[in-house]
Amino acid sequence: MVHGIVPPYLLARIAELDDERFAAAARAARRSLRYDEPRRAARLNFSLDASNNLVVELADGPNRTISDAENIETLPGTVVREEGDEPISDTAVDEAYDGLGATFALYSEVYERDSIDGSGLPLNATVHYGDDYDNAFWDGDRMVFGDGDGEIFRRFTSSLTVIGHELAHGVTQYTAGFEYQGQSGALNESVSDVFGSLVEQYALDQSVTEASWLIGAGLFTDEVEGTALRSMKAPGTAYDDDVLGTDPQPGHMSDYVETDDDNGGVHINSGIPNRAFYLVAEALGGNAWKRAGQIWFDTITLELAADTTFEQFAEATVRAAGTRYGESSTEVGAVRAGWHTVGVKVGNDGGLTA
Repeated sequence: MVHGIVPPYLLARIAELDDERFAAAARAARRSLRYDEPRRAARLNFSLDASNNLVVELADGPNRTISDAENIETLPGTVVREEGDEPISDTAVDEAYDGLGATFALYSEVYERDSIDGSGLPLNATVHYGDDYDNAFWDGDRMVFGDGDGEIFRRFTSSLTVIGHELAHGVTQYTAGFEYQGQSGALNESVSDVFGSLVEQYALDQSVTEASWLIGAGLFTDEVEGTALRSMKAPGTAYDDDVLGTDPQPGHMSDYVETDDDNGGVHINSGIPNRAFYLVAEALGGNAWKRAGQIWFDTITLELAADTTFEQFAEATVRAAGTRYGESSTEVGAVRAGWHTVGVKVGNDGGLTA
């Protein structure tokens, strides 16, 4: 299944625009919707031992290949940059290459995972896909990036959170395997937002308070009243535009959206577990990829059902926190409080109040 970064409800809204200012954007959105409808290497680490002798160790490293679709909808396209090659005079190619590397670095250096499958899977990407294609997606084998329409969306390689988000779908594919429907689908999207944000935070060495917690910041052109596709810190506030409408994401179960669209609202209701993760990270402080991110990473590597619900996932994060940090730890308390605040029950909440 194709997992695109831009929600179908937003593309559908753009496709229906009857405004000369956004004529190209409307055409691009319609083309994007038509497509979306049907469908290891190593590095050397050098160090000195106690006797000042050079020590050379073989460590995991990415194996990246970037291809150019040359604005047609045929994959994979022509290979234009491979692992170890110098940058070329194509911004999208180099952004994709660097973004794949930054994503690999988070999983390898923080979570000791060798690529997204844990076994050194090569990281492949295709840029310049389609004519003004308004999306980016993971197709189960590679990352694919459109250039955007230039009126509403800029090129999709420009956002590191987008690259990290889509590759996280690959991690979920090889770990939890959440079914892309309803609450499990929203968890699939949320896990991608979590690790997409953490890829950016780790690359920029940002603390919880320094991070933007935005997914897709910079994707919108100046014509749009909005900062990003989604906000993990404050779901529902990423955009408020007279053309695109208002960000529909809820941040609490009391506002959960029951819908048959978007695979049961996977891009909408993901705001609830997104905010829960932000609250856990905020409570623990420091760098979110450490304790909060470690708990979420441990959780997706547990034995979870494909149709896991929010409550079941919340319980699993509590178990993961208890296993790593102790059942009476600050981390467990933060996880329980985070879920409680967004209205998701986690066993005995100890009398916490929202």
